[in-house]
Amino acid sequence: MTVTPSALPDTVRDVYSSVEKRNPHEPEFLQAVREVLESIAPVLERYPQFVEGGILERLVEPERQILFRVPWVDDAGRLQVNRGFRVQFSSVLGPYKGGLRFHPSVNLSIIKFLGFEQIFKNALTGQGIGGAKGGSDFDPHGRSDAEAMRFCQSFMTELYRHLGEHTDVPAGDIGVGAREIGYLFGQYRKITNRHESGMFTGKGVQWGGAEVRTEATGYGAVFFAQQMLAVHGRSLDGLRVGVSGSGNVAIYAIEKAWQLGATPVTASDSSGYVVDHDGIDVALLRHVKEVERARIHEYAARRPSARFVEGARPWEVAVDIAIPAATQNELDLDDAQTLIANGVCAVSEGANMPSTPEAIAAFQGAGVLFGPGKAANAGGVATSALEMSQNAARQRWSFDDSERRLRSIMASVHDAAFDAAERYGHPGDYVIGANSAGFERVAHAMLAQGVI
Repeated sequence: MTVTPSALPDTVRDVYSSVEKRNPHEPEFLQAVREVLESIAPVLERYPQFVEGGILERLVEPERQILFRVPWVDDAGRLQVNRGFRVQFSSVLGPYKGGLRFHPSVNLSIIKFLGFEQIFKNALTGQGIGGAKGGSDFDPHGRSDAEAMRFCQSFMTELYRHLGEHTDVPAGDIGVGAREIGYLFGQYRKITNRHESGMFTGKGVQWGGAEVRTEATGYGAVFFAQQMLAVHGRSLDGLRVGVSGSGNVAIYAIEKAWQLGATPVTASDSSGYVVDHDGIDVALLRHVKEVERARIHEYAARRPSARFVEGARPWEVAVDIAIPAATQNELDLDDAQTLIANGVCAVSEGANMPSTPEAIAAFQGAGVLFGPGKAANAGGVATSALEMSQNAARQRWSFDDSERRLRSIMASVHDAAFDAAERYGHPGDYVIGANSAGFERVAHAMLAQGVI
């Protein structure tokens, strides 16, 4: 999506023009930059020193971009070559922090948009972590354990030199689960001859991982929805929830929605979606997707109350709460209008930038509570930072204690976004609030540390 500079406030128009000229074929990155720049004009008016200090010009340019080839051999003995990425955007608040995504769609634009979003998301958590993202166009689905291991070892053989617990701390994302994290960490340990538990998060709990890390992003998106409703004196009890996706974020959003009294009724993958009016059976969904690695229609085949809709998205189902938890730009204007017509009252983004700008405008125009991903899905990276703390102190926290900390952080993230929206004259606008609150923290630190 290309946005003309004239659509932007005067204070940021030239910056966006420069970004567009330098990154002409990166639509996802341009979309992410545009959303932030549109939101923070009031902050720049209050703090002219941010403009004078060139904060925006520096912030939209990554501190470091790493691209490399990843050669590996498949089980048939054939040489395969993929492309690897790590974009380290900002380390002003702490070591770079952000996941690795393995998916055929991965390209530089997607990694840069994710890394840029990560700056503000991480700042909102208050955990002292910078923003980065990485990954590869390698597809782990259908690959044997041996193939995944060989790929991960080749990937880490190049990337390891740019990582470290005080430099850059990756985690998982789409396509990078416990299997891949184990192989990546093992190769890092082998090459460096150091057992830096804190240089990778999302590890197995048996070897340094944190309780609730797997569940954190999904749980956090539901906690954020709960906080938005609470402002208006409402709860999740008795509400119908629509969730897209069927990975970690979706599964644990469904699980937490059940626990808080709601009824989650949808899940999806790239083949279509299932609707289960009795409520999604979490155990069955987890078995189908995590154990069998099967398509979502297998859920409906084994669940009499469920129906599979091929080639469609779940937003045509009438729900009270929507949690898009699959991928970027999965929920467009038509989907938003359908949800609004069916009475949706809140949207909490579990994925990164899953709603198009037109969809967001429609939700906000209709008075739907809208929690943007950089706030609503911050639970994953927040718990990753907690994992880093545990590793540094050689401690283990219980599941209940970790979940309590997660809930507290999500309440703080909500309040930071809510308060910033009020402070800058846009009450209830969590997009402006989240972007402004995160930007303030980063910008003040950049000014304090000089031009670097």
